[in-house]
Amino acid sequence: MAGPGDPPEGTPEGASGGGEDEYRSVVFDESFVRAARLQEYSAQERMADHTPAVRRRPPLRRGLSRQALILVLLIALAFGTAIYMGVRNPYQNSATRRPVEPLRMTVIPLAPQGAVPGTADAESLFEHSPAAQFRIGAEGIPLPASRSTAHFSDSQVVTALTTAKEYLVRSSLYPEVLTGQEVQPVRGLIDAAQLDQFDESFSHPAADGRHAPTGWLVRFDPSQAELADRSVRVQGTLTAAETDSSTLEVTADHTFVYALRPAGAEAKSPASLFTVRRELHFRFDRADLRTHQTQLIVAYVQAGPLSCAEDSTNHLRPLLAGQTAKAGAPAGTDPYATGSATALCGSLATSAQPKV
Repeated sequence: MAGPGDPPEGTPEGASGGGEDEYRSVVFDESFVRAARLQEYSAQERMADHTPAVRRRPPLRRGLSRQALILVLLIALAFGTAIYMGVRNPYQNSATRRPVEPLRMTVIPLAPQGAVPGTADAESLFEHSPAAQFRIGAEGIPLPASRSTAHFSDSQVVTALTTAKEYLVRSSLYPEVLTGQEVQPVRGLIDAAQLDQFDESFSHPAADGRHAPTGWLVRFDPSQAELADRSVRVQGTLTAAETDSSTLEVTADHTFVYALRPAGAEAKSPASLFTVRRELHFRFDRADLRTHQTQLIVAYVQAGPLSCAEDSTNHLRPLLAGQTAKAGAPAGTDPYATGSATALCGSLATSAQPKV
């Protein structure tokens, strides 16, 4: 049997054998060569079909990879968007808001020319008064048709109108507000920048055109009068307009008619009507629209029947059925006192009273 290094046909004759021959592993006889499979590739074959002896390295890419480039672009886009939204934020930062003006208020008592008419049937009073066709409660404060302005969307205009209406409802129709028990329902709708003025008006009322509680809301002296009918009659209008690119203003002009009787009186006691006309000017910036609050800028109030000699700053003290106005004029006005408001009083027309 041939060894690992023997040719296929065995050791040739005359050749030296054994493992001593140092050239045995490199000497091939004719039969070994014929048995070998030899093939020489052409130059074209060597170039096309066979892997080169030296492996080519991929070319070195200079700069960022595609994935890294996309990531950088996304980060830059997000950063740019954040800056843009910060600059173009529709809700202005409180630090850049226009200063909020204090409320300017005027409360004018209307004195009757004779005795106040009254009857035990409050419904009959309404039917025989100019308020006969007025609606009851919040139904008398309908929202007008609204549309967008140059800088405010339709929904923002509706928000301003709705907030103004809510203020009227809370400040003129809530029984707990009318009887002087609560102010919080109204306070919750006031812009934060006006809260100090609001709170000071109730803690230190003053007839200075700035701090009269009856300029903020309607409330009767609970020691003198109470509601004879909670169905308050209301009629008026709401209008909205853009004053500049950052401000909406709503004007409310409504007349409220209340049926009152003496405090603690029996249900069959004569009732009388009390009329309050309120012209309010509301201002809204974008922060107010977001928080559903408002800046009350002007309050012009006419109320009667009242006595000009009575102070109507803190509470309204109505003249009730059968009563007449007390003799006397409004409190004197000092023209030398800066910041003071002129005391005013009017006469209640006979046509404004119910026919009983």
